[in-house]
Amino acid sequence: MAGRKNHKKDYATAQLLNYARDSYLERTSRPVYAIAFLLPFIVFYELGTMLINTDVLNQVQVRVVAFVWLQNLLRHLGTGARFAWIAPPMVVVVILIGLQIASRKQWYFCLGDYTPMVFECVSLAVPLILLSLLFNSPPVNSDNVSRADIAGPPVVTCAAQQSGCSPAGEAAVPGHAGAQSTPRRSLMADVVTGVGAGIYEELVFRLILICVLMMVFQDLIGMGHQNAVVLSILISAALFSAHHHIIWVDGQLGRSAPFSWSEFGFRTLAGIYFAILFAFRGFGITAGTHAFYDIIATAVNALFFAR
Repeated sequence: MAGRKNHKKDYATAQLLNYARDSYLERTSRPVYAIAFLLPFIVFYELGTMLINTDVLNQVQVRVVAFVWLQNLLRHLGTGARFAWIAPPMVVVVILIGLQIASRKQWYFCLGDYTPMVFECVSLAVPLILLSLLFNSPPVNSDNVSRADIAGPPVVTCAAQQSGCSPAGEAAVPGHAGAQSTPRRSLMADVVTGVGAGIYEELVFRLILICVLMMVFQDLIGMGHQNAVVLSILISAALFSAHHHIIWVDGQLGRSAPFSWSEFGFRTLAGIYFAILFAFRGFGITAGTHAFYDIIATAVNALFFAR
């Protein structure tokens, strides 16, 4: 039982390796570092969401699906509509504070580590950019390629958006937030939702879902630790990928984007990549990598693949 408890604690704090004490790798994997590092991202997403949804008469509002899920959950728990807007960022901070307390690690944040963390996240995002180009560039002489693969941009973002009041509950496709969207607003919406996805999708699909699956497989079913880890990662990655195509929001089933095997396969591999990164580098670096991937993907699409 002692060994199982240790596994559970290590996984919950998202650091599976014991780095040298007070080294860069050890410091930046702390939950308190995740709070300090992601705070500008959280503020940017909150302000950016207000800017891209300034028209109260516009029926389409662009938001990250995982953010909307947290809002809906908090409303069901009794929070008011106004508080539900600010509550998701507070949930992120409270969870990370709890993990920091459980880890019993030092609380200080070295400001000099911020820039290296940014460069690390950008560097870790580059392999995903290359993988996306490999998966989603149109193959030659393939009869099984769907029209979405050929028409879509070669670089696939990992941000699922939701249109709060659109017909049939359909979600807004990244880069197509609504019929009245301008290219500039569309680009801004993609950047904002990319940052939000980095925070809230990692919170839901890595920090929360993987830990819940681990408790189910390891503590309830009695599965071995390694098997539980592998199965939890695979399931969370598949669900992460699926929610970019089919979503459940406000009691309605909607479609976020046309399904294609290449995009589904890429996002599943991306989910596995983020899960491994989360296990070894913690929540801050993982969320930052996800956010920078979506930002870079948006920039590459706008510069090289815009139609």
